[in-house]
Amino acid sequence: MWRSLSLRARINLLLGLFLALGLAVNIARLVVEAGPRVRAEDQSVVRLVREFVEMISADLGATPDPDAKLKQIADHLNRLRHVSVTRKSEAGGPSDADRAADNEDPRPPPGWFVKLIHPEQTSIEVPVAVHGKPESLVITSHPNDEIAEIWDGILTQLEVGLAIAVVLLLVTMRVVGRALAPLGALSRAMTKIEEGAYDTRVAPGGAPELAAICAKLNHLAATLGNAVEDKRRLAERAVSLQDRERKAIARELHDEFGPCLFTLRAHAGALARLSATGEPEVCSLQKHGDAILKQVNALQQLNRMVLERLRPVGLAELGLRGALEALLRLWRESHPDVAIKTHISQVLGATGETADLTIYRVIQESLTNVFRHAGATTVDVTIEPTNSQQVGRSCALVRVRDNGRGLQFDHKLGFGLIGMRERILALGGTLSIASGEGGVMVEALIPTGTQ
Repeated sequence: MWRSLSLRARINLLLGLFLALGLAVNIARLVVEAGPRVRAEDQSVVRLVREFVEMISADLGATPDPDAKLKQIADHLNRLRHVSVTRKSEAGGPSDADRAADNEDPRPPPGWFVKLIHPEQTSIEVPVAVHGKPESLVITSHPNDEIAEIWDGILTQLEVGLAIAVVLLLVTMRVVGRALAPLGALSRAMTKIEEGAYDTRVAPGGAPELAAICAKLNHLAATLGNAVEDKRRLAERAVSLQDRERKAIARELHDEFGPCLFTLRAHAGALARLSATGEPEVCSLQKHGDAILKQVNALQQLNRMVLERLRPVGLAELGLRGALEALLRLWRESHPDVAIKTHISQVLGATGETADLTIYRVIQESLTNVFRHAGATTVDVTIEPTNSQQVGRSCALVRVRDNGRGLQFDHKLGFGLIGMRERILALGGTLSIASGEGGVMVEALIPTGTQ
């Protein structure tokens, strides 16, 4: 049942229990102290009355009517609340029941309380002499008045304590309700966010801790919304890149392969016609044969270019290290004025087919941008293994740094690097591009072991 209660109900219930416990402890203290209090009051009053009677009785012999004087003393003392004084020769004085009836207490103590206190009734005799004859006055304690007074104090304490406890509980419930009010808004906001409404926001309020949670939830919702929007844009961009790549391949097939195939067909047809003459001219045959060889070479180069775009040639045969060395060698031959420094860690080990292709593409695209736009004279290429806490697994750190002019403030990434970033993000890695006066640094963390 406790688990089914809300936080607000738990706090209010605990507060109510603590208030009730405090009130019960205070009432129990009053009840425990009641017995010694009644006995002490009883003994004190009896002792004072005895001393008073002894002092008065010493002067009885000098009075003209000792009997009247003694009766007057007894009547005056009987007006006291907690004792009665009677002559031993007379019938007993007023009983406890008579005194209680005379007091007419509107809230008399219950029987169990009287039995719980249960002080013994104290009676003592004080000897006196009347006309030379020995007499005695009986002093009897009557604790019911004191018990009733204590009981009335307990009831008053209970009433006041209950009133204070109820007021405190109501005030606390109000304060706790206002303090925990953001929890309901948080719950509703989380439900909406779970349903996909990432634009949901919660107004920070309540205690500082809850206000901080509201702010963090708003930040989380904004981050999730941005992530979903980025995912949508990435998917849209991936489809767009695929379409652009297909269009580019189709254009190359149409613009490059088509004319070559048409030329091959024309020369092949000419050879067929020459062979049908019976005695073909050698020069004509050689001319058409050379033309065919030239077109075949052109087709082979075009085929190599298309295959390189689809998948690096030699990556599977030579491995990552060999394919990169061949790529860097081609760049060095085509750009002898740029110094390309490479460092491929010897402990890199096997990274996986998908990671190999990604590393190759990152370096290829980075070098393409360097030689097209940077105007650099030095390029450093580094590949080394690392354990990234950001990615949470073993990665290959790929870094390409140049000393060129850097990127403009409003520069936008090209489709090549955008495609690389999407590919790396899909693998669970990261890609960062930093530009400054010393050039541009492209740094990628690519998870290894991906097939």
